[in-house]
Amino acid sequence: MNTSQQEFDQLKRMRLISSIEGATLILLVFVAVPIKHVLGIRQATSLMGPVHGLAFVVYIWMLIQTVSVIQFTKLEVIRMVAAAFIPFGGFFNERALAKRQHPSRQI
Repeated sequence: MNTSQQEFDQLKRMRLISSIEGATLILLVFVAVPIKHVLGIRQATSLMGPVHGLAFVVYIWMLIQTVSVIQFTKLEVIRMVAAAFIPFGGFFNERALAKRQHPSRQI
């Protein structure tokens, strides 16, 4: 497999994981936590917390792999790390990665 195809595939995986991590963070913060505090149903965070935790760990692992394969600026790496902590950040990160993956297309 040539390097450009390898980078393309790595960006594709990183975009998917970024979306998954972003979705689990949104579900945790905007669905599970309010259900816990408003309705008193603790199981919401007991279920969603570990799901998001696993998604976060996979995201960080994928980020390490991606940065080791593809050259990113320090600012881009900081953006990708910060995206994991900000609701909707995963989706903004996915769009930025899509632009890098397809520089000639308007995304």
